[in-house]
Amino acid sequence: MENKRINGNDLIALGYKENHSLGVALKINSKRHGFTRVEMLEKFKSVLEDPTGYSEDAVFGILAHAILGQEAVDKSLIALNETPAEYTIYGASEIETGAKVQMNIAMKLPVSVAGALMPDAHQGYGLPIGGVLATNNAVIPYGVGVDIGCRMALSIFDLPASFLEENLMTLKDIILRNSKFGAGNGYLRHERVDHAVLDNELFSENSFLSALKDKAWTQLGSSGGGNHFVEFGIVEFEERDEVLNIDNGAYLGLLTHSGSRGMGATIAAHYTKLAKSLCKLPYQAENLAYLDLDTHEGQEYWLAMNLAGDYASACHEVIHEKITLALGAELLAKVENHHNFAWKETWNGQEVIVHRKGATPAAKGVMGIIPGSMATPGFLVRGKGESNAIQSASHGAGRLMSRTQAIKTLSSHDLHSMLKDKGIMLLGAGMDEAPMAYKDIHTVMASQKDLVDVVAKFSPKIVRMADDGSRED
Repeated sequence: MENKRINGNDLIALGYKENHSLGVALKINSKRHGFTRVEMLEKFKSVLEDPTGYSEDAVFGILAHAILGQEAVDKSLIALNETPAEYTIYGASEIETGAKVQMNIAMKLPVSVAGALMPDAHQGYGLPIGGVLATNNAVIPYGVGVDIGCRMALSIFDLPASFLEENLMTLKDIILRNSKFGAGNGYLRHERVDHAVLDNELFSENSFLSALKDKAWTQLGSSGGGNHFVEFGIVEFEERDEVLNIDNGAYLGLLTHSGSRGMGATIAAHYTKLAKSLCKLPYQAENLAYLDLDTHEGQEYWLAMNLAGDYASACHEVIHEKITLALGAELLAKVENHHNFAWKETWNGQEVIVHRKGATPAAKGVMGIIPGSMATPGFLVRGKGESNAIQSASHGAGRLMSRTQAIKTLSSHDLHSMLKDKGIMLLGAGMDEAPMAYKDIHTVMASQKDLVDVVAKFSPKIVRMADDGSRED
């Protein structure tokens, strides 16, 4: 007990509020300064009761000043709504408490209208991953996410499933030659391709975006780190789909997952900082700082966000065109959807801004792809337009454990045995992306039967991911 770390709950029990002072106290505690746990707690209590008396203290003076200054700060903050609207949670038993706490805070924003939590939800920054939030004329950069416009794209080819097994090494070579992975990585100048998205007038009108254009060109058609991938697999239709005009059967498919690369991450960081400077929220909600869409800053972010989304789509387009050309196959259908984005939509007769941070649009009839993991199936789905879910669904299986936890606890032997049993060739990836680090995709799909209909199943067979340990960028 003596060595047990002091955490935020311990300080809250002493009377600290969830504000800047709490953060300062935790920072001081990280060094312990020679005090025992009991002595440290006694000091924290004394400083809270008499901050003036500690204002010159070498260790606790910074905390004393934070407490003394907090009262004035609190009066200038935007107040949260203490009676927020209720929201629906799908697959609640499988969702960690931290994600629910974050969603509860998001619902208290004065601009929040409605919310929902998808069954793959887990804790993130600001809005939880798997969180859907509808707001009134306001956009939250961290409600959109860092990898703006991250998306899935599925190409279905006029080739039978048997083609994959018969041409395994050829398909491996096609993936390796026509994809590039890793945070910060891109193409050399003579390797770059052109695309209409680079001609967007925002690159010349906005100096901030102009400085990002060369990086965008360098990374066009590449994928990031983390859970981004390029996969060949088998797409199985149990029955004919009239909308896609595809008969029942098993086909070769190409599935990709990546986003707006370094450009999107830089846009997210820039406008999150701007939002925090303009929208002063209480400590526990500060990562949910929002921009009013009637302001110049709000409109500037909205345009930049949409550009990043278009750029992410262009990256997939380049990858799919390169691989389709190398494959020499006929394309039966291509389906694409994105998350980490904000849309202007009508919900219950009201125009709202719908943030889907790690959530798939699922309006009635809208197609989407919900992947599992490198060794579990993904699903081609069609939305049902469920109002309680704000016309959304999960964007994947969702993480069961953090990347750090996965690397420390999971066995590479178990991973390789699983891949061998399922006949999956893995190119790259680390233990943080092992299937065991994710929730059971079948449980997740069972929790959202009211949100989507399954059209086809995708089973990965050749999987390429970043092998440099980098995360999404």
